[in-house]
Amino acid sequence: MQALSKVDLHCEKNNEAHKTNGISTERLIVRRGQSFQLTLHSTQMLDANKLVLTVQTGPEHSEDLGTKSVFGVSQKSPSKKPWHAKVKESSPTSITLLIHSHDFASIGQYTLSVKTQPDMAEGHTAGTFVLLFNPWCKKDWVFLASEEERQEYFMNEQGLLYRGSSEFISDLAWYFGQFEEDILDICLKLMELNPKCLKNAAEDFSARCNPIYVSRVISAMINCNNDRGVLLGNWSGHYRGGKSPSHWNGSVDILRQWRDSDYHPVRFGQCWVFGAVMCTVMRCLGIPCRPITNFASAHDTHGNLIIDDFYSDHGVEPKESEDSVWNYHVWTEAWMKRPDLPGEPFYGGWQVLDPTPQELSEGVHCCGPAPVKAVHEGHTDLKYDLPFVFAEVNADQVTWLVMADGSKKRLHSDIASVGQNISTKAVGSDKRQDITGNYKHAEGTEEERKVFKEAKRRIDKLRNPMSALKIEEKSKPVNGKDIELVIRLQSPTAQNLSLHANAQVLLYNGMLESNIWSEEIPVKLLAKKELAVPFKVPFSEYGSHLQGNNSIIVTVIVDDKENTEEAYMAERNIVPENPPISISVTGTLKQYHRMLVEIIFDNPLEVALTNCSITVTASGLIRRTREATVDSLPPGKRVRLLVPFTPYRAGKKKLVADFDCDQFRDIKTSCNVDVKLFRST
Repeated sequence: MQALSKVDLHCEKNNEAHKTNGISTERLIVRRGQSFQLTLHSTQMLDANKLVLTVQTGPEHSEDLGTKSVFGVSQKSPSKKPWHAKVKESSPTSITLLIHSHDFASIGQYTLSVKTQPDMAEGHTAGTFVLLFNPWCKKDWVFLASEEERQEYFMNEQGLLYRGSSEFISDLAWYFGQFEEDILDICLKLMELNPKCLKNAAEDFSARCNPIYVSRVISAMINCNNDRGVLLGNWSGHYRGGKSPSHWNGSVDILRQWRDSDYHPVRFGQCWVFGAVMCTVMRCLGIPCRPITNFASAHDTHGNLIIDDFYSDHGVEPKESEDSVWNYHVWTEAWMKRPDLPGEPFYGGWQVLDPTPQELSEGVHCCGPAPVKAVHEGHTDLKYDLPFVFAEVNADQVTWLVMADGSKKRLHSDIASVGQNISTKAVGSDKRQDITGNYKHAEGTEEERKVFKEAKRRIDKLRNPMSALKIEEKSKPVNGKDIELVIRLQSPTAQNLSLHANAQVLLYNGMLESNIWSEEIPVKLLAKKELAVPFKVPFSEYGSHLQGNNSIIVTVIVDDKENTEEAYMAERNIVPENPPISISVTGTLKQYHRMLVEIIFDNPLEVALTNCSITVTASGLIRRTREATVDSLPPGKRVRLLVPFTPYRAGKKKLVADFDCDQFRDIKTSCNVDVKLFRST
């Protein structure tokens, strides 16, 4: 047995290489997509070829969810595993390994264990480490190419916020403090307390690979409107029981007070405080970001890109509108790719995120990420919250005169006042940088009005969709059979339509593969009459792509042939159920007594399955993985495998069987056994 006597995580050296030594040199904190080293020491000779490493994060971790990876050590070329290791240097009783983390791994706290095959049934816990996003890694969605910008938008703990009015802009020094040692643990706790994690922690930890998801969670958790968030907003001018928002000079005191109060909201914040604290959390977790101030910032409650002001005939402004224009408003921009949107990489780069509680987004007080480029082009039909952000910087103001009889007269339209001097701190200096041009064309130009009309058209299209458009499953989808679906449509008017259906494979990490199937279907829709259009996604098209935890996204785009500006969309995520595989155990459930495990799989296809294999594993029951192979399994035929084994450990154990072939990948089943302890008489 290769007993490990010590594991050296090289915290100081690794953290310096990963630029986390500003947080700590006593604990391992690394960035994804970048190698770190550890040294294994033993009292006996170590064989790198027999080492198996496991990294895992979160509860119910699994390789399917991407929250667990089991991998060996490669002497030469790197493994195809998401995580892999290779030998850097070795001696008879020690090995230094380079561990390369997956560039799309979930961020958070991990445990690392090491075992040798086949000597150790259980791994030796090598320690824990924290994995963060990596703006230096080209494959990470938060990669930022400019080192000068990385230093400003990620490494800089000091910054400036801008307040006042468009004519009188003042700056406020702010200490972000993202590298204060205890801030990292507070940020990780913030992620744990978010409602999505409390509802389904396994899915939440799995989704933490995606900076889009993480940024929306942070946006919601900085305010406390739907959760145990950090700050309570107060715009009343009265701050009894807390501190005035203008009291704060940095994020660290706020985050520490939140922790020390058992995660009760800190009183009080306003927009610049919300935005600055979000900036700290984002930078701490590895996402480049910067605070943004928009002067004459519109709050469009009704989502029509119009801010209505009402005055009575004697000059008093009655309270008839919930719309408003703030002197200034502060939000956060974060840098990331947007592969979830059509047209990537166009929409990548700066994304608007606003933690100040204003309007609901998918039922929660958060906002974004909304691509700044989409705002600039008026693409208000994209996610997330584009209409609201567009209105903040480019809404029109309309002033109405309210007569005594309640009638209204339009007094004035102002198309140029909203969204002035949009500002952020310049890179490498304390100068103010005006970035208004990032958000819109110059006011009064033909291009600006053209974009406004485009934004309005897209919003109107979203507000007036077909009265019904959805995709339904005709029966439960089963892997191995064609997926039978139906599109249901209904409209208040008759329409001559073209349906463009396509299917893509959705990887567990949210990435879409290329189209695997498509079909165009012409239909005529009668007014107010529902139409059901059946279609199939053939197994021959999707089968070879459906592996691991993948699913199928079916999208239908509906084009109106007579109105080229009208189009509608429906989408459905489909997870076909694997064909059944059974496992059962017979024999005496006692340590050192012979037992049998039986695995049965029936071929559900009308063609033969090729290159079939069944593997059986069980810690404490079977010392080495058992495998049986079958070159071909004819249609409708059964493969039955009997595996004798003798349990060598008592207690509750789990037998796992895996069926694999060219047509299906890794169909798994398991059963629990409770092995009684052998007692000699």
